[in-house]
Amino acid sequence: MKYLTLATSIAIATVAAYFSIIGLATLFAGAFWSVVVMASILEVGKLVSTAWLHYEWEKVNALTRIYFISAILILMFITSMGIFGYLSKAHLDQKIQAGGNNDVEIRLLQNKIESEQRNIRSGETVLASLDQAVQVLIDYDRIRGPEGALVVRESQKEERSQVDQNIQGSQQRIDELNTQLIPLQRERFALEAEIGPLKYVAELIYGQDNASDNYDTAVRFIILIIVLVFDPLAVMLLVISTGAFKRDRQTPNKPLINENQIMVMR
Repeated sequence: MKYLTLATSIAIATVAAYFSIIGLATLFAGAFWSVVVMASILEVGKLVSTAWLHYEWEKVNALTRIYFISAILILMFITSMGIFGYLSKAHLDQKIQAGGNNDVEIRLLQNKIESEQRNIRSGETVLASLDQAVQVLIDYDRIRGPEGALVVRESQKEERSQVDQNIQGSQQRIDELNTQLIPLQRERFALEAEIGPLKYVAELIYGQDNASDNYDTAVRFIILIIVLVFDPLAVMLLVISTGAFKRDRQTPNKPLINENQIMVMR
C-alpha cells in the first residue's frame, strides 16, 4: 500500500507541477524557459523538503521545522496559483474558439431593432390617425365637397407616402440587422453548447434566472475547488507514504523460525 500511495502522490504532484509550470510561464511569458526551469526545481524541492521534514521531524529543532513548513506552504500556494492561471487561460481559450462572449454585440443589434420597431409603430399610429380623420367625415356623410373625405384623403397623400416610406425603410433596416444578428446568436448557442455542464453548475449556484450572467464566476469557483484539493492532496499522500516507510524502517524484522526450532518447541 505504501508504494501505491507514493506512486499516486508522485503522479498527482507531476500533473499539478505541469499545470503550475505552464501557468506561471504563461504569466511571465517574457522569460518563459527561465520560469519553467525555476518552477520545475521548486516543485522538486517542495516534494523533497516535505519528505525529508516528515522523515527527520524528531531530529530537527523548532526553527528548522518552522522554516520548512513555511517554505512548503508558500510553494504549495505558488503551485496552486499556477494551476489557477493555467485553467483560467484554458477557459478563456475555449470562449475564444467558440466565438467569445458576444452579448454586447447582440444587445446592441437588438436595441437597434427595437428602435426601428418603435418607428414602425409610430408610423402606423400616424396612419391610423389619418384614417380616423377620414372615417369621421364619412360617418357624418361628408364624402364630397371642399371639406369632404375625398378631399381630405387626397390632401393626406403626400404625408401618407412619407410615412409609408419610413415604415418600409425601418422594416428593411430590421431585416439587415437580423441578418447580422443571426450569426452572432448562432455563435452564442455554440458557446452555450460548449459550456453545457457549466450552465447547470451556474444554475445550481446562482439560480436559473441569474446563471447566464455568472458563467465566469462559476468557472472560477470550480477552478478554486480543484486548486484546493490538487497539490495539497499530493503533499499529504507523500507525507503518508513517507510515514509508512519510516515505520517499516523502525520496526525490527522478526527472525524466521526454521524446521529444527519447530521440532525443539514440540
